[in-house]
Amino acid sequence: MAAFIAKQMVGNQLSAVKGAVGGDGGDDGDDKEKAEEEERERQEAIREAEERRKEKHRKMEEEREKMRQDIRDKYNIKKKEEIVEAAPQEEPNPLMRKKKTPEELAAEAEQEELDDFTTKLKKRLSDAFKNCPLRNLF
Repeated sequence: MAAFIAKQMVGNQLSAVKGAVGGDGGDDGDDKEKAEEEERERQEAIREAEERRKEKHRKMEEEREKMRQDIRDKYNIKKKEEIVEAAPQEEPNPLMRKKKTPEELAAEAEQEELDDFTTKLKKRLSDAFKNCPLRNLF
């Protein structure tokens, strides 16, 4: 009995291996055509599913907007579209900001150097006037 079960298990595995290794060469073209056709069908099914999903969400959003409008009408609330549009402009995403050109970077660095120079000069002048004996006259 055990030999029969072992033969069935090994026999099925051997026949699968023989079929994969010893197949005739003519089926390769048919297999490729079938695989391409299946891929096209799969892509088409994905596209159709995506369209159905988008349409479903569009309808849901329309229903929600209708419900929102009914509530607005019931309580005499005005729709705030301008505020929603103005909020993103006030607070831009730092990752999406405009990149500075090398000229802008150079001008910014030069301005920082000038600011640093004027700060140091002002400090030196104020220190010099603190120690000046004529300071009391002014």
